[in-house]
Amino acid sequence: MTTYRPQHAPPEWDLIADTVRMLVAASARTSPYRVQRLLTVTTRLAVWCHRTGLPDDPEVWLRHETIDAFVLTGCTDLAPGSAQTYRSWLRHMRATLAWLERGEQVPPPMKAPTAVSQPYSAAQLGQLRAWADHLRGQARHDALALMALGFGCGLTPGQLAAVRGTHLRHLDSGAVVIAVPDTSRLIVCRAAWEQVLAETATAVGDSFLFRPRRLVPHFKNLFSGWSARHRPTGGLPALSARRLRASWLVELLTARIDPGVVAAAAGMSVAALARYQHFVPALDEQSAVALLRGRTDERAG
Repeated sequence: MTTYRPQHAPPEWDLIADTVRMLVAASARTSPYRVQRLLTVTTRLAVWCHRTGLPDDPEVWLRHETIDAFVLTGCTDLAPGSAQTYRSWLRHMRATLAWLERGEQVPPPMKAPTAVSQPYSAAQLGQLRAWADHLRGQARHDALALMALGFGCGLTPGQLAAVRGTHLRHLDSGAVVIAVPDTSRLIVCRAAWEQVLAETATAVGDSFLFRPRRLVPHFKNLFSGWSARHRPTGGLPALSARRLRASWLVELLTARIDPGVVAAAAGMSVAALARYQHFVPALDEQSAVALLRGRTDERAG
């Protein structure tokens, strides 16, 4: 950062360089933005201020009115969205430096919890599987592969898109596991989907399991485009990779599998599973008593 110089440095660079570097160095540690981007936008602001006749003073540069004027008149070559992004970066820098000047900690960013996909109901999943099984040709293969990988294995859309038939492995126990590219997690197929997954893998060999005729691991609308062309009948919702994964998570949590095991299989933190807890039905009293009581052969002697 101390040696930063723009690729096409403006004539004013030597006059503003130290101040630009100082501002970015002071705010970068607590900023969510990349240093290179902060250097670019701060340099552009400083040059604009200098050419406008404003003092080479960081306090003047980072005034709200200066930032707004810069965005309105000094960023006319940018798309409106890009100009607003510059405004956000500069305002965040101003706020960060104001907190540091007062000797206070920069407050953590407040983020709304990420919305989770709505899982399918058990009835919908059964009906979707029957619908998929009655399709013909490649459509049947793709629908069953999507359900087996999403609901049977809990893969994310990116993982689902990358899996090939040769990534499957059968254990001595009969379980089917998937060696998903770029992850070392233990991914085990649910027993109800083992046969489907094995059959689809055998059919494609080293090709991709879902839409095996493609040549690239992923492209835009890989899943949504397929779902738009293959609408289930009977008022059923369309197949969604994200909803299938959410359904897999809820099924595991409903089965009272240890949350640590579920989180590890999903590549999530245990805390993140709490977002799905409201989809998990409460235990009836008989089941709760049995769990709390424990095994009868473990009574204290």
